[in-house]
Amino acid sequence: MRKKLLVIGSWFMVILATAGIVRADECDNISSLGLEQIGPCISKFSGFADAISKANATNSRELASLNTQISNLKAQINQLNSQIQKLQADVFERQVKIGVRETLLAARVKRDYIRKRDQTILTTLFADQTAQRLFADLAYREKLARDDRELIAEISGEIQVLRARGQVLSDQKLNVDALKKRVDDQAKWLAGEVAKANKYVSDLSGKIASLTARQNEILAARSGNFIASVGDSELSDDYNASIRGFREAAPGGSFAVFSFGAYTHQGGAKGMSQYGAKGRAQSGQDYNQILQAYYKASPVGKDTGGTISVAGLGNLNFEDYYLLGIAEMPSSFPMPALKAQAIAARTYAYRYKIGGKSICTDEYCQVFRKSKADNPPSEWRTAVQETRGQVLDGVVTYYSSTTGGYITTMGWDTTDGGGGANFFDKSYEKIGGSPWAYKAWYRKGYSPSGDSCGRDNPWLSSEEMADIINAALYRDDRVTPITTSCWGGNPYSYSELRSKANGPLSVSSVYVSLGNGRTNEVVFQTDKGEIRLSGSDFKTAFNLRAPGRLQIPQSGFAFFNIERK
Repeated sequence: MRKKLLVIGSWFMVILATAGIVRADECDNISSLGLEQIGPCISKFSGFADAISKANATNSRELASLNTQISNLKAQINQLNSQIQKLQADVFERQVKIGVRETLLAARVKRDYIRKRDQTILTTLFADQTAQRLFADLAYREKLARDDRELIAEISGEIQVLRARGQVLSDQKLNVDALKKRVDDQAKWLAGEVAKANKYVSDLSGKIASLTARQNEILAARSGNFIASVGDSELSDDYNASIRGFREAAPGGSFAVFSFGAYTHQGGAKGMSQYGAKGRAQSGQDYNQILQAYYKASPVGKDTGGTISVAGLGNLNFEDYYLLGIAEMPSSFPMPALKAQAIAARTYAYRYKIGGKSICTDEYCQVFRKSKADNPPSEWRTAVQETRGQVLDGVVTYYSSTTGGYITTMGWDTTDGGGGANFFDKSYEKIGGSPWAYKAWYRKGYSPSGDSCGRDNPWLSSEEMADIINAALYRDDRVTPITTSCWGGNPYSYSELRSKANGPLSVSSVYVSLGNGRTNEVVFQTDKGEIRLSGSDFKTAFNLRAPGRLQIPQSGFAFFNIERK
């Protein structure tokens, strides 16, 4: 056994020594590597990791065998101890019996001697009856003494036998103890080798992941894409849906899909971001600057008197009632943002007014609340009245709460107008404090108390993320959410879909390539190797298959990131 273990261990040390040469070479300086150097370094580290893993698999099996031997030896030692203790008890019991018999024998001998001394010869000679009784009694007592001596001899023999057996057992126990110590020593040594191998493979895996990330960064840079860098934002209205909540509370190995922006209406991520307008106002911009940024236009005066036809409510005074009831922006927002919103809402409705068309009252047009029109907040009333008659000519004033930092009609909504890895930190929506700028969506609607289909968070396990990949690789009418309690249907189980797709069981890492307001590609490292999906394909699969109410909410485009803990 020892020879076999030492051979394995020696070969493992050779691998470590060889790998040590690589660890000091140019592959360690990842940031300085070019694309043509990264591939060979990944191959080199992967080769070492594979070789060490194979050797370590043998060591692990041997370690398991040694631990089994140790358990068996412990059981033998316990059994021997039990037998030795029983023998010791038996010897003690027999020694007690011998002591009792020896005491009785000594007492009889003493008593017989006294009786013999006290009997005179005359009594013996002239009293026939007395003599007969005396001799009979002496004979009986001699027989008892002889029986005692024989029993003492027999028990003494048993004690010798028991002691001999005890010595054999003690010798066996010494041998087993010595064997257990040798196996213990081997197991401790081998456990150390296994631990070193596991640590080294882990280190190599980290290097491979870093090299792969560097490779993807270079490829992304060449294609004009980038990887987002997002800080510990607390913007989400739901702790578990925020990046901070994910990083602090999610189990290790979890994944979460974070959307840049929220639900979009009126044509997607176009026009004005309301939280962006708030961030711009907080940064010192007036409403003209805000409108110019989002619509590339400045307001002009129009005759906006008269009425507008409102679905379900008939004709309402346009300026003095309808606009006062627009419920699209909180009245707590800064006045420049409120004025920009008033002009955008006026312009949007003005087309219906002059066209003689009826305008709806929900988010498909713009939200109107009669209760607000009846009693408008003073801030909103001021914004509407102080911009009376102002509209944007030749512009359809789309707007939405949160666009994610990029708007198709203007580009990057950031402090420097640029994107890149740190665009989120520069975005006006983050400055404005949008709770939906970077959020993992797992509830129905916007409310943090909305139905979540029984899920407490939007975090995904490795198997659940692999299942989304399998939904992208294979599609039919049974690729639906696994949570039938909310969605019904007859979805494939994880294993069934994995079999259909011939896809992965687990995901170890993910890389997301972003472009101008879009997720271009998602690259997964899985137990089936590398799998690449377009952003739109992943979004489709995610919204079809993700459990509960998890979703990527944007309509018509996909702008998301995937975080791994």
